[in-house]
Amino acid sequence: MNAPDRYERFVVPEGTKKVSYERDTKIINAATFTIEREDHTIGNILRMQLHGDENVLFAGYKLPHPLQYKILVRIHTTSQSSPMQAYNQAINDLDKELDHLKSAFEVTFVFLHNLLVLLSVKFRLHWGNCFCIRLQG
Repeated sequence: MNAPDRYERFVVPEGTKKVSYERDTKIINAATFTIEREDHTIGNILRMQLHGDENVLFAGYKLPHPLQYKILVRIHTTSQSSPMQAYNQAINDLDKELDHLKSAFEVTFVFLHNLLVLLSVKFRLHWGNCFCIRLQG
């Protein structure tokens, strides 16, 4: 087939930067970031995070072509900020949110695991003679 290898969607080629920055020459405080090997998942999350910044006037992204594995993120800010500052702040905020989400998931997982162990010990869950659920702690 003519389709590129699957790994090309994820692996950044040698000599290629993951993120590149290009200032807009026509609009003050506007720039386009090219993020290699990303898709709608990162583009939409980053766009929504940028919309939460009061110094961002516009934030949008696009995929240039389905077979080009990159997104273009366009940011236009007020004079109190720059597109680079807004981008870095959005990335840092997302990193903190994901750390919080991971911690909350781990706490909930441990709680539910302990609850199931307690219930299995107390009630000895059985379903027929051929199937028995026993949770090991």
